[in-house]
Amino acid sequence: MKRIILALAVLLSTVACAPDNLTAAPATSAPAAKGFTPVTIEHKFGSTTVKAPPQRVVTVGLVEQDALLALGVVPVGTTEWFGEHPGAVGPWAKDELGGAAVPQVLKDTGTGPQAEKIAALRPDLIIGLYSGLTKEQYATLSQIAPTVAQPKQYIDFGIPWQELTRTIGSIVGKPAEADTMVKGVEARFEQVKKDNPAFVGAGALMVSMYEGYFVFGSQDPRSRLLASLGFTLPPDLDKVIGDKFGANISRERLDLLDRDVLIWSVTNADKDVAALRGDGVYKNLKVAKQAREVFVVDGTDFADSASFITVLSLPYLLDRLVPMLSAAVDGKPETKPEPSS
Repeated sequence: MKRIILALAVLLSTVACAPDNLTAAPATSAPAAKGFTPVTIEHKFGSTTVKAPPQRVVTVGLVEQDALLALGVVPVGTTEWFGEHPGAVGPWAKDELGGAAVPQVLKDTGTGPQAEKIAALRPDLIIGLYSGLTKEQYATLSQIAPTVAQPKQYIDFGIPWQELTRTIGSIVGKPAEADTMVKGVEARFEQVKKDNPAFVGAGALMVSMYEGYFVFGSQDPRSRLLASLGFTLPPDLDKVIGDKFGANISRERLDLLDRDVLIWSVTNADKDVAALRGDGVYKNLKVAKQAREVFVVDGTDFADSASFITVLSLPYLLDRLVPMLSAAVDGKPETKPEPSS
């Protein structure tokens, strides 16, 4: 998760606008396809109407490819966040790609979406639901093709996976299929809570060692994951970090970390865990004394799935994460989970 934070920090740090001299013409209006009901999607910068099933989708959001693939739509272009997976398609979604061509990977290094490369792909729809698009970037992309930006009711990069999946289901004309998929994963969460009653009501938090101690707020998908498993977040969490997906906390607020279980993002398991054990404040917290910690090692497929949080990544993640949480939340140092690999 540490490199994920770095990637998001780059994306959030720059307000950029692509050049105005794009050669691609705006997408033309198409008649509604048989059996497809045109849909208007409200978002941060207004609304976008999709009149026909999109055939050439480019995602400038960071995780939308999973919902598209789950619904049988292979994007022609995806935006790489981390992981360097072919086509920006994680191992949990690879089977859904089938024999289709791997999407072209676009990069956002802090200067905004690569408008010229996006235009060259001739998209008929651009999707940025899980994104931090600026008004200027949205205007530029809208010159290329109809663009769906992030919803206004959430922080940037804050749309819940359920809403993202259902929105994409509406966009591609498969709302019922999307709803069924969402309910299937939600049923998996309910089963996990039933099988692990110790999760329900226990305090939890996701943390990284990025530039000190970085915690994720309640609107971040990773924190919503914990809530879906029955865990509770610190009541004053958002008051401390503000209206962001996450932020660094001062040493005076390390009390936030004294939860029933912590999920740590670490770059080097041995080195980072040793650093935590050597922290005079942290090592005296109950969560450390009782080894109520899960260590997720950055750079692994498991760590990537813990940050993607999609209809496809969640089953993959839960298979690996739930046993680790179960071993950590019992408060018995002898059952502490080993760092992920």
